[in-house]
Amino acid sequence: MLNEEEAIERLSFHLKEIIKIIGENPDREGLVKTPRRAAKAFYYATQGYRQNPAEVLTQAVFDCDGSRLIVVKDIEFYSFCEHHILPFFGKISVGYIPGKKMVGLSKLARLVNAYCRRLQVQERLTTQVCNELFRDIDAKGVIVKCTAQHLCMKMRGVEKQDSSTTTLDYCGAFENDPVLRAEFLNALND
Repeated sequence: MLNEEEAIERLSFHLKEIIKIIGENPDREGLVKTPRRAAKAFYYATQGYRQNPAEVLTQAVFDCDGSRLIVVKDIEFYSFCEHHILPFFGKISVGYIPGKKMVGLSKLARLVNAYCRRLQVQERLTTQVCNELFRDIDAKGVIVKCTAQHLCMKMRGVEKQDSSTTTLDYCGAFENDPVLRAEFLNALND
């Protein structure tokens, strides 16, 4: 794997070439520093490739005496669609029923970042967050709701400005209990 400076240099080179290919002059005043700035932004926005989601999540695991349901809602996220490399963004809400362990609340947001900061699709992102939490803290059940807006739907193709997509994934206790799923969804309206 390249170190950060090597990666930014290579990305800068290719971004300068892309600027040329689209018919722009990368040496004009407003664009001279753009390839490097864009490379740094892209490297930052894809930091999930350089993170281990399990390690991110399990840095703060504590004993739990019991809670029926823990919900962290509206964790904002930004990602890139793997089909067009255009941004999609929105909010993820995570609910889980702890077994003998619970996780620090901020680690749920960090887990979302570890997966969204990659080339991604919303459906996989939702499932990855759900499965990682279920596996890593041995939760009794996990449910994840993700609602996002996709620039590949808004600025190209069908150009539907008001569209959004919602995905839902769950495992464990939530799989066979519609009342429990409804409890989570009702908690999101509070």
